[in-house]
Amino acid sequence: MDISTQNTDAPPPTPQPTAEQQRAARGATRPGDRIFLGLSRGSGIVLLVIMAAIAVFLTYRASLAISKDHGNFLTTFEWNTGTLPPVFGIAVLAFGTIVSSIVAMAIAVPIAVGIALFLTHYAPRRLSGLIAYVIDLLAAVPSIVYGLWGALVLVPHLNGLYGWLDGYLGWTGIFSWQGGAARSLLTVGILLAIMILPIITNVSREVFRQVPRMHEEAALALGATRWEVIRMSVLPFGRSGVISASMLGLGRALGETMAVATVLSPTFDIQASLLDPGGGTFAQNIASKFNEATEFGQDALIASGLVLFVITLLVNGAARMIINRRKEYSGANA
Repeated sequence: MDISTQNTDAPPPTPQPTAEQQRAARGATRPGDRIFLGLSRGSGIVLLVIMAAIAVFLTYRASLAISKDHGNFLTTFEWNTGTLPPVFGIAVLAFGTIVSSIVAMAIAVPIAVGIALFLTHYAPRRLSGLIAYVIDLLAAVPSIVYGLWGALVLVPHLNGLYGWLDGYLGWTGIFSWQGGAARSLLTVGILLAIMILPIITNVSREVFRQVPRMHEEAALALGATRWEVIRMSVLPFGRSGVISASMLGLGRALGETMAVATVLSPTFDIQASLLDPGGGTFAQNIASKFNEATEFGQDALIASGLVLFVITLLVNGAARMIINRRKEYSGANA
């Protein structure tokens, strides 16, 4: 038979799986693999159970308090759980928590990323190690120490900054200042920024260190400057890591208690200016009122804790969505 008459449309032969793929398809067959699989799976299940138990507890105790609340829990500018009838709401607490966290992130993230880039791409090795050591020490400082430093050192020395902001940006209303002690949400944001700076810096630094060397060398070979290398190779690779680091810092900022309680002058009203004393946060309100609260008052505080719990879950979920959408720009596929 003529070879030219043979069927040339036959499908190509199916490639045979490699030995590693065959072992992966068989699953965990060795005792050690089975034990490790069971432990890791059990750890994940335990974590989900704990989270579910926390959610159920918070929801149950919160429902007991909200059912007896004679105000709107989401919009009331009061916290009177000891009166008859009780009236309380979280409007001021939600505003203070979100605003102080946004201020902290706006200050901390650019500085932390800049420090991480300096340590990994500009600083000499000895200087980089020394600065990294100091940053690690800052991460180990207890929050109460930050609070005491903020109350005794930071607050008295912010009058100059407040006066400058009032003089140049007071017309906006956000930075108008009527005088008095600098115990406002802006001070809280600055203190929180200092507290979360080590977390964001350390994680970002480790992410930037993982950038493939050949990516940077290729950019340099094409004539890119050092900043262009960072902009085109380093930052796209570490974007998802920086987002994750920022979410870790935001988680601490949202739930910080003692430092905020030490610095802030809590009042149940919302100020238009970030420089005016007053405001409050979820964690600060719970810490300051829990010991003196009645059983119903504790349920009300737990209800506010439930809102903080939900906010934290939403923030983490949003961060995960951002990372998944930008996965193609991260170093996961490098």
